[in-house]
Amino acid sequence: MTRTNTTEETSRTRRVVIASVAGNMMEWYDFFLYTTAAALVLGTVFFPSGGDPLLGTVAALAGHAVGFAARPLGGLVFGHIGDRRGRKAALMGTLSLMGGATFCMGLLPAYSTAGLLSPLLLVLLRVLQGAAAGGEWGGGVLIITENVPAERRGFLASFSSCGMGLGFVLSSLALWLAQQVSGDGFLSWGWRLPFLASAVIFVVGLYIRRNLGETDSFATESAHAAGTPRSPLREVLRRHPRQVLFAMALRFADSGASYIFMSFSLVYGAYVGISSSVLLWAGIGGMLVDSAMMVVFGRLSDKVGRRPVYLGGAIGMLVWAAPFFLLMDTGKPAAVWVAFVVGHLAIAAMIGVQPSYFSELFSTDTRYSGMALGHELSSAIAGGLSPVVATALLAATGHFLPIALLTMGMALVTLVALVFFAQVAKGPGPHAPQDVDPSRAENVATPVS
Repeated sequence: MTRTNTTEETSRTRRVVIASVAGNMMEWYDFFLYTTAAALVLGTVFFPSGGDPLLGTVAALAGHAVGFAARPLGGLVFGHIGDRRGRKAALMGTLSLMGGATFCMGLLPAYSTAGLLSPLLLVLLRVLQGAAAGGEWGGGVLIITENVPAERRGFLASFSSCGMGLGFVLSSLALWLAQQVSGDGFLSWGWRLPFLASAVIFVVGLYIRRNLGETDSFATESAHAAGTPRSPLREVLRRHPRQVLFAMALRFADSGASYIFMSFSLVYGAYVGISSSVLLWAGIGGMLVDSAMMVVFGRLSDKVGRRPVYLGGAIGMLVWAAPFFLLMDTGKPAAVWVAFVVGHLAIAAMIGVQPSYFSELFSTDTRYSGMALGHELSSAIAGGLSPVVATALLAATGHFLPIALLTMGMALVTLVALVFFAQVAKGPGPHAPQDVDPSRAENVATPVS
């Protein structure tokens, strides 16, 4: 390869990574915005409880769970489009659906104005958000993994996860700014501003994605007559059922813990008397550390393999579940920051490796559908239910111990899968890149073909 070709390839790789990060950040801004707002304000606006504020918050977080329940359906629909018509077509669809639903949330009347119609419309829009999120993750990942060299896939693909983390940071910052409205302004109208701002984000995201090309792997596969099966879902269930189950198990630790740390922590912090400002800034700090370390862990997985890095993250989550809440109980801002930062380090070790690990489990013609199915089914169960269950446990017991045990249980599901089933769930191709010692081949996932 000439120097000119090498420079062009490097430039193209850079454009692909930037497009993936920017697109993911904008999409996940919309999705995380509801999750954070549900813990801060949506329970009061849309689900008045008539007394106990925790009950209104439980109802708002139930809307969060409903959105997650829609994610597998969205994953199947957009996975089918992505495997049949291309990754770009699917991502344009997810962007439009997510942006429209989020903007409309900002226009909804409160319960005091529209009665039951208000929460019903909110939940419907959350379902549309969930469907869009279900199709977004796999496509955002494949833009990178199907365009980059195998020996750098872990490192470069981890940037797609950074987009998710930065989306959370952006949504939290937007809500914090909205909270600066004086008096009762935030409760009456200020909370709407971050939702309405999604219109600007949609326009920017649309511009970025319209200029994306199709991925190399899909373009090569679709050039063959048998490259696109009529039913990618049926094919993935027939050829890769163990990989789907393995991906689901891997998601339990990070998905469940992520939403306990990002969403329920706001509820618990308020319960023990920590100001929402301290909680938001600690969450932002933790997620910034998370986003930076995802890249470090992704690079490490290129050196030592996906499995050992992921294993370290799951063990970290198991160990940190109880100390996280013990530090929160002190009420000291420094302790709260430590709780968030260390917790997010464990999450980063898993989420940073996920894009490369999951994409290497499936063949090109079923990859979008297989990744979406495994990722989103687990998200619906662990990510969707964990903050609701945690809030209900807190309301029933008044103590963090049941929530810590819940978090540890989800980490154990992932640990069992990594220890006992990683070999069973290997992908369809060869298992060790040429620059890896064959003696460590069991720790290195399949190159994307």
